[in-house]
Amino acid sequence: MTKTRILTVCLGNICRSPLAKGILDSLVDPEEVVVDSAGTGDYHIGDPPDERSVEVAKKNGLDITDQRGRQFKTDDFVRYDFILAMDNYNYEDIVSLASNEQDKDKVKLILNYAIPGENLDVPDPYFGGTSGFDDVYAMLTKACRNFVDKELKNG
Repeated sequence: MTKTRILTVCLGNICRSPLAKGILDSLVDPEEVVVDSAGTGDYHIGDPPDERSVEVAKKNGLDITDQRGRQFKTDDFVRYDFILAMDNYNYEDIVSLASNEQDKDKVKLILNYAIPGENLDVPDPYFGGTSGFDDVYAMLTKACRNFVDKELKNG
């Protein structure tokens, strides 16, 4: 059986995409779905998630401490069925690397699963306080649940 492969992508791969990966991991069967995360930037390659992301995940029963930052690569288009961008900036960066329409079609703005058609950004909580991470967690939880329901259960 071929597993569905999902990649969550933000800028540095230490705040939003690790949270999205952790949430998705908690919602899917690991025998059927593989989830990973990446960043479009190279700032945090090899780094663990931001401690505030780790804390908000832990507070919600998730452990994301084993994740390490990596940069998005063009071969990710081949490796993944869905590429979930956290915001428009990263969406555009990813799509600019696509070599064809099939690659572009894999890239989705994650919040469109929570608020369809609005093309909203998951705000980057990096420079804010802890409450920003709670807000991002809540947004991503809704989006991830809707993604699983739409793309994996009924897809």
